[in-house]
Amino acid sequence: MTLDTHRPFIEELYRELHASPELSLREHRTAARMAELLREAGFEVHEQVGTATGVVGVLRRGRGPTVLLRADMDGLPVTEVEQVPYRSTVVDELAGAPVGVMHACGHDTHMASLHGALRILADQEDWSGTIIAVFQPAEETMDGALGMQDALRELFPDRIDIALGQHVMPEAAGTVLTAGGPVMAASDHFVVTVRGRGGHGSQPEKTIDPIVLAASMVLRLQTIVSREVAPSDQAVLTIGTFHAGTRQNIIPETARFEINIRTFDDRVRTRMIAAIERIVQGECAAAGAPAATIETGERAPLTINDRDAATAVGAAFDDVFGDRHVPQTPLLGSEDFNYLPDTWGAPSVYWFYGGFDPQLVAEATARGTADADVPSNHSPDFIPVLQPTLDTATTAMVTAARAFLA
Repeated sequence: MTLDTHRPFIEELYRELHASPELSLREHRTAARMAELLREAGFEVHEQVGTATGVVGVLRRGRGPTVLLRADMDGLPVTEVEQVPYRSTVVDELAGAPVGVMHACGHDTHMASLHGALRILADQEDWSGTIIAVFQPAEETMDGALGMQDALRELFPDRIDIALGQHVMPEAAGTVLTAGGPVMAASDHFVVTVRGRGGHGSQPEKTIDPIVLAASMVLRLQTIVSREVAPSDQAVLTIGTFHAGTRQNIIPETARFEINIRTFDDRVRTRMIAAIERIVQGECAAAGAPAATIETGERAPLTINDRDAATAVGAAFDDVFGDRHVPQTPLLGSEDFNYLPDTWGAPSVYWFYGGFDPQLVAEATARGTADADVPSNHSPDFIPVLQPTLDTATTAMVTAARAFLA
């Protein structure tokens, strides 16, 4: 059977998943559905792998390489704009407040295309080896792949040969993008708690205002990339949250903010972390405040493609996609995918495919307005066009897997 045979299933599964997203580590319905579909396709199924929602399917067909194929499952706390009839209307609770939930990073396309690829591969009889299909929870919070490592090592104690993954991006649908070496940045998260001395808003001289102090830190931290990282090195520092106070006439005791940094080089990462510590504690000393607390949060590894394996995948994509296969420049976005091959010290390849109307992307690029006019990942209008997005993603996964299966 061919892609044409399975296309209706893939498209319908995508609509189903898009309309019913679940937040990280809450993907219970999604995980059950993934397991059900794996069984239908003839795969051996393992549920609650490492986490309550980790799902793994296995198809063994004689001697040959072991190839791991991965799709992530979680949605985001984003309220979807009304564009398609299968839009998400799901509402969940996060931090005690109701939030809309949406597949605003395209994980629904990842799951649907992987299931399509698995069915096509199961139909084909001219390969041998083992396919391990990993449906991973909690990519968005960087908990999922790391949480599956021990369980995967126990299930599959022998070293795998290759791990493969892909991601939809705000590029022209129908295109695939590959590169060897680093393709996505490492990510580090820090929580800074600043302690002052609270008091009445009319008597600031009796206080140490943690809001002013933390605001000074926020501004000074912005100079790390511009003044302490070489222009030839890629890095980003973002302050994503800032919380302080309860009323306009009370100077609070504490202020709290969160930092995220993205780097491609351990040397740059080490320098940035040291600069954060120096600036935060230096501002506290200058204000006569106690030392701040800097807690380490979630971390994503550098996503690095094995160069030989990436060359093999790229050659296979050239044969199938022709000039729709284009080079990928490194992205400052981050992924936890590499924790999976790291389970066995195995090589991996991670590539990208476009998900938006090619004319829209071409015209916006020509105008220099692609950043504004083409929806970006995590936005409420990140809704990939159905085709050729799903055909491309499914074909790419089959093609990459076949590049390694005997």
